[in-house]
Amino acid sequence: MKSKVSFFAAVFFIVCATALYAASEDRIVAVVNDGIITLSELNTALQQVMERIEKIPEEARRNEVAAQARKAVMNQLIDRSLLEQEASKLKITVTEDDVDKALESLLADRGLTYEKLQETLAAEGAALAEYRDEIRRDLMRRKLVERTVKSKVSVTDEEVGAYYAKHRGDYEGKEAVRIQQILIVKPRGATDRTIQQAKREAEAVLKKLKAGESFDLLVGMHSQGPAAKAGGDLGFMEKGMMFPAVDEAAFRMKTGEISDVIESPIGFHIIRIVDRRGAGIKPIEEVRHEIVGKIGNEKMKKKFEEWMGDVRKKAYIETRL
Repeated sequence: MKSKVSFFAAVFFIVCATALYAASEDRIVAVVNDGIITLSELNTALQQVMERIEKIPEEARRNEVAAQARKAVMNQLIDRSLLEQEASKLKITVTEDDVDKALESLLADRGLTYEKLQETLAAEGAALAEYRDEIRRDLMRRKLVERTVKSKVSVTDEEVGAYYAKHRGDYEGKEAVRIQQILIVKPRGATDRTIQQAKREAEAVLKKLKAGESFDLLVGMHSQGPAAKAGGDLGFMEKGMMFPAVDEAAFRMKTGEISDVIESPIGFHIIRIVDRRGAGIKPIEEVRHEIVGKIGNEKMKKKFEEWMGDVRKKAYIETRL
């Protein structure tokens, strides 16, 4: 009987010791209002940074940089927690559909396929889920900016003029074409059969165009992708801004000309050249909207940092490193 009691006591001791060890391994390293940050969260956020720091040859310098990185990452996690709490107070949400749309837009802008993105992330030791979380946080931050500071920011004509004068060299225009396109997208994870179906649809649209049907009408009926809502208008595109096959066709075409079906990694394009422009200094009227955006973004960034500073001052923050 005594041996059985000893056995159960030993098992109980091992279980308790294991639990205590696990708790100490993943202890709380910061309290942010009613939220917490754990050691495992901190170590996960630090992982990629530490991999680079470990390559520093001098031990003293390596330890110094590691301590600085640890502090910086901790502050980032605290800010992240505060932002999530403020978003919750303002009932700001970011859905999976929001993330999907932002990801699709990002891939289109960068000329990447879904598969290529996954390959790039894998090479960098990152997971798609982490990348989606970054997009989610960025969208939440943008919504917070819209809600908290955007209405307090304005840009005057004097500021636009001063910026244009200072950065005049940035507005030396290059040869560019304004493009309207009909895009039939290759579905994600498409088989050869579905790709051929998309190609046949594009060829059928081209046949209608050659028969005299309206390009604008067919954009509305068939075009897919982010530009479809804008009537297929991609705006002015300089060389190198598009997929190579589309780029090559666009710059050898004449104004008003319609292309054949052009295949790219994301689908099948039919493009029409709406306008062309050559080199020279762009007039201020042409770049006003762009300059207003740049000045406004800088102002909003500054205002948001000030707002974040106020949020930090009012918050209860306790670090336990």
